[in-house]
Amino acid sequence: MRKIWPILLLFVAACKQKEYNADLLVKNAVVYTVDSAFTTANAFVVDAGKIVAVGDAATLENEYLAHEVIDAGGKAIYPGFIDAHAHFYEYGLGLQEVNLKALKSWDAVIDTVKAFAEHNTDGWVIGNGWDQNLWAGKKFPDKAKLDALFPVRPVILHRVDGHAVIANQAALNIAGIKPGQKIAGGEIETINGKLTGVLVDNAVGIVTRKIPDPSEQLTQNAFLSAQTNCFAVGLTTVDDCGLPYTMVNTIAELQHKGALKMRLYVLLSDKPENYEYLFKRGVYKTPSLNVRGFKVYADGALGSRGACLLQPYTDQKNWSGFLLSSQKHFEEVAKKIADKGFQMCTHAIGDSANRVMLKVYAAVLKGKNDRRWRIEHSQMVAPEDINMFGQYSIIPSVQPTHATSDMYWAGQRLGSQRLKSAYAYKQLMEQNGWIPLGTDFPVENISPIYTFYAAVVRKDQKGFPANGFQMENALSRTEALKGMTIWAAKANFEEKEKGSIEVGKYADFVITDQDLMKASASALPKVNVLKTYINGEKVYERK
Repeated sequence: MRKIWPILLLFVAACKQKEYNADLLVKNAVVYTVDSAFTTANAFVVDAGKIVAVGDAATLENEYLAHEVIDAGGKAIYPGFIDAHAHFYEYGLGLQEVNLKALKSWDAVIDTVKAFAEHNTDGWVIGNGWDQNLWAGKKFPDKAKLDALFPVRPVILHRVDGHAVIANQAALNIAGIKPGQKIAGGEIETINGKLTGVLVDNAVGIVTRKIPDPSEQLTQNAFLSAQTNCFAVGLTTVDDCGLPYTMVNTIAELQHKGALKMRLYVLLSDKPENYEYLFKRGVYKTPSLNVRGFKVYADGALGSRGACLLQPYTDQKNWSGFLLSSQKHFEEVAKKIADKGFQMCTHAIGDSANRVMLKVYAAVLKGKNDRRWRIEHSQMVAPEDINMFGQYSIIPSVQPTHATSDMYWAGQRLGSQRLKSAYAYKQLMEQNGWIPLGTDFPVENISPIYTFYAAVVRKDQKGFPANGFQMENALSRTEALKGMTIWAAKANFEEKEKGSIEVGKYADFVITDQDLMKASASALPKVNVLKTYINGEKVYERK
């Protein structure tokens, strides 16, 4: 017996050495850590949902015994992609409604709406995504055909940018809209004394406020269907811009149940009740939900000519667009947001709207700061105003696919000279040395792969234009990847917990079939996400 005991002790010791001390080991990968030195590694270890080690596979395998091992087969891995400006809930609702995107004529829209209504017979008919710039003549539609098809049932169809709708007479009657009616910051289109059904910017709300709230089940379906599609393109965090405070608890409950795994950074919309809620409650922060800012609208969109310009539109003389609220309102809002220590993020498309908001911000921020106040889109900035972004540490939050979608007609709106100072992502990035990227989905496709391609190559999916659109403002591949990972996290005050594959951060990561940093330019839009992980848990796998 005395000889057996030493052998048993050695056996027990050996067993203890092989005890599991990690949940996941990922090896044989090209890991773009996106740390401060933009280093690469070939392995990392995850435990309890966080990164615990990054480095060489041989070393890590010697130190860690993981419950699960992923051999990436030499594939590229990146931090989970972050969309710094989107409309997650709105996108999800849109998946429950009629999709009008990319339709080439008003007749095609009518046919699609008719087919949808035949299978969805209750309540309002709601659609999203029409774009008159894709049609012959490029003119706004008229409601006559909608009225003929739906004399009683209300119909409202949102333009692709969300800043204009067409509603049938039944919907206009419910809202009480009359020919010749005026509204500040909006337009109720009337031609020859008759309503066309087209409503722009603030006029849209007159009708949408009459639409019954979605049911609890529809709301849940919206969030979960949006999540499914976003995971499939590698998104692990989405900034949802412009929600009511009532949605915060809905999101929190779905996340608490484990149904909604997507991390959300929520900006509440510019409404008194939203300010009252957040000012009273303070920052709402969990590992999956962060509510600490407000979304304000300065103007509308360029496509619907609601963007506020310093000079008239080239294709519509004597029309310069409009601000959606008075400058006094923006000043008051900025002051109270600053006084309470929250983040202000303002939609500004036109050069006049950008100038107004830059000056409003400057009056409050008073020089360099770390408030990270954002101008969402920063789409057209007068050359003499660009330096204000750097001077006052104002963050331009941009969407690269806007440039490649708008380039076909933006010159018609602005003229060649003004177009040169639009979509100027490189110049804007250089102001503070960083820039967050997003999509503005559902206005654009949800894919961050397309964001990367548009930022770097400045072409659309057809490879147009051959030499890229205003390539002097293209971002490098490193800048583009940072823009949809660590810089997007920084725009949300979350760079210490996500945005890179580093020790202590959430194990949110993405595996692709081709390497974004090395694939040819023409191959980039064809890159597929193979797997998406949140907290080291696989939430998507390509079939």
